[in-house]
Amino acid sequence: MVVVAACLGLRAEIMGLQWQDFNWEELTVFIRRGVVNGRSGDTKTEASQKSLPIDPRLARSLQELWKRSLHQGPQDWVFANKGGRPRGQQNILQRHLRPAALSAGIGKIGWHTFRHSYSTMLRGAGADIKVQQELMRHSTIQSTLNTYTQAISEQKRAANTIVVGILFNENVPTD
Repeated sequence: MVVVAACLGLRAEIMGLQWQDFNWEELTVFIRRGVVNGRSGDTKTEASQKSLPIDPRLARSLQELWKRSLHQGPQDWVFANKGGRPRGQQNILQRHLRPAALSAGIGKIGWHTFRHSYSTMLRGAGADIKVQQELMRHSTIQSTLNTYTQAISEQKRAANTIVVGILFNENVPTD
């Protein structure tokens, strides 16, 4: 869950991912819903409902998770509890993420920590501002500059690949 949050910059909407949201051939995920306190609903904004590129390394990790999962149907939750329901984001945060972060000396974290880190790494990777906006799924560029150009899909994939490379500690460009 942490790897997915870090590699895609997702909000706590990560709890709303179902296996049917992934297109393994095109290496994309479509963010369709969020789950808050066990209730499924719409994403934060209309712009949040966009597909994102998935780096092949992240796709392999997710496919391994699927193979180990008790819940493998298209409408099953990716991060389901034993009963097949989506996990509660506050429960995961309080019981697992915050204690792990404190133990690692990182300090207090929240779900948006992954999002802020992702945004920072995109900027560091030199991603075009429009690419950043679309990868972050902000409704306006004011959240990420007010421009109406379209990002090229390959630019998004290249920027995401750099971030995933950093997180997997592989072939990080040094120039």
